[in-house]
Amino acid sequence: MQNDGLDLILVGIRTVFGLKSQVAAYRLLPGKRWLLKLNQGRKIMNLGKQSMRLLFVNIFMILGFVGASSAATEVYSIDNAHSSANWVIRHVVSKTSGTFSDVQGKIEIDPEKRWVLKAEAVISVYSIDSHHRERDTHLLTGEFFNAHEFNAIKFTSTDAQSTGKNTGILHGRLTLHGVTKEIEFPFEILGFGPDPWGGYRVGLQAATKLKRSDFGITSGLDMPGGGAVGDDVEVTLYIEGVKLSPDGKELEKK
Repeated sequence: MQNDGLDLILVGIRTVFGLKSQVAAYRLLPGKRWLLKLNQGRKIMNLGKQSMRLLFVNIFMILGFVGASSAATEVYSIDNAHSSANWVIRHVVSKTSGTFSDVQGKIEIDPEKRWVLKAEAVISVYSIDSHHRERDTHLLTGEFFNAHEFNAIKFTSTDAQSTGKNTGILHGRLTLHGVTKEIEFPFEILGFGPDPWGGYRVGLQAATKLKRSDFGITSGLDMPGGGAVGDDVEVTLYIEGVKLSPDGKELEKK
């Protein structure tokens, strides 16, 4: 190719100056206002001043859209050593709490707007800890989680909306005890920053409320007063994510 022209790549443009939709390389020759198709080396059209302006407007709009859509997001891997899914539920006349300590997944974030675009997470049911070993064993049985058959809780986002600086709502599908329901997860981004090992992290928290009966976990609810264990469950996630490089790996550590 010669260096006396501006090489342009126009991808899939249907009706710019009557050109057919295709992937092709074009050269705009300075001073002549000719658009040449490089792979055929022939003149396609003679552009007037107004057409020249429109051509450059279309080119910059295309390049601007591609740049904005590809460079704005970052992907973080959930660090399950520093993340948890905590829960609170009524026990008789008070409340009891616990956690699931094994949370894994990925989060896609817009760092400029500071909100979550997408998220997927898998929680191991076997990582439950209610601070009472016998109770944990009971919760894993068929009366409650039936962990032998349903050993994971899964969440996949389907949409996201911003509600303010650092806050938003994730809409998605939660699968628990073999049942999938649409839920909302309001979230807050707590901050970004480097870690001591050469990585870069994001901190988030998200909270929602569920009814265990919606997921087929109904043990004791038919007893007077709703039984010893309530139906409403408050869920709070505390997440640390480690930024991934474009190839999907964690940033190089020291």
